[in-house]
Amino acid sequence: MSAATPARTLRFGRVSFRVRRGTLIACAALIALTALFALLALSLGAYTVSVPDIVTALLGGGSEEVRRVVVEWRLPRVLAAAVFGAALGMSGSLFQSLTRNPLGSPDVIGFTTGSLSGVLIAMLLGGTGYLATASGALIGGLVTALGVYALAWKRGVQGFRLIVVGIALGAMLTSLNTWIMVKVDVEFAMRAAVWGAGTLNGTRWEQLAPALIAAAGFGLAAAWLGPRVRQLALGDDAAAALGLRVEATKLAMIVVGIGLTALVTAAAGPIAFVALAAPQVARRLRPGGAPLDLVTSACVGAALLSGADLIAQHAFPGISVPVGAVTVCLGGGYLIWLLARETKRG
Repeated sequence: MSAATPARTLRFGRVSFRVRRGTLIACAALIALTALFALLALSLGAYTVSVPDIVTALLGGGSEEVRRVVVEWRLPRVLAAAVFGAALGMSGSLFQSLTRNPLGSPDVIGFTTGSLSGVLIAMLLGGTGYLATASGALIGGLVTALGVYALAWKRGVQGFRLIVVGIALGAMLTSLNTWIMVKVDVEFAMRAAVWGAGTLNGTRWEQLAPALIAAAGFGLAAAWLGPRVRQLALGDDAAAALGLRVEATKLAMIVVGIGLTALVTAAAGPIAFVALAAPQVARRLRPGGAPLDLVTSACVGAALLSGADLIAQHAFPGISVPVGAVTVCLGGGYLIWLLARETKRG
């Protein structure tokens, strides 16, 4: 590690990792941007709240009406945007590190679609709470991931083969989801369609609390994987020579990445392109073309989804659109640019 980019070691219990100074600066700026988006989201709306009133309400003071608007109605959505964005950013970083490809995102290679299939099946079986949808999302995503892993296996798993198999399986699952939507009754189809667009509308503490607990667990698992991911970036042979169990590490990365995606899908539906864009934006914010980094990717994901949700709430007066529609519009342009860039490099 060069003297120009010193690193600090951060410790959380038994989990520790080294962070470059450039990463700390980038993350601090991104956290400040996310906080700004959060403050705007808490303030703006049909009932405008001033910044001093927001601070007072968050500290437990102020009028009951202001506390209800800020703490009960708006704060869960603001926290959901930041936490879910961070989860998607980490998930995208894990999968792009695994595939060594900027297109290696859970929403591109079919894992998000598999989680959606699991949730639709859980809803068909009568599940309505977060636990039921979270279980369906996790099981659907894991089954899809194991299917892709098995089909892509050939003396190990290579990134490009994993992406191609994932895209193919994802297309099949999209057909399954469409078939389910056509066969069910209109009320179920409408409810599933609204949820399937990816929305934070109506987020409340009851559904957010278990999602935050799950995010903390998978986030710690991702931090534990961080040093192994950096070893894997050296190449399979070099990582194996350093004593890393390569295929076991890859499988653990898939499981943790699926868990991070599933907790978001269960609570808010499939929110596309955040996991795709966040790691690449993070890479360009770090000096010297540094490799993918979970911490910076999480901060970028939080800022992206918080900003997108702010647009979703206030871009059209009187209408709150699903945040997934905003991320699709923004991410579509990003994907076109990325594909054009990769074509030129090829």
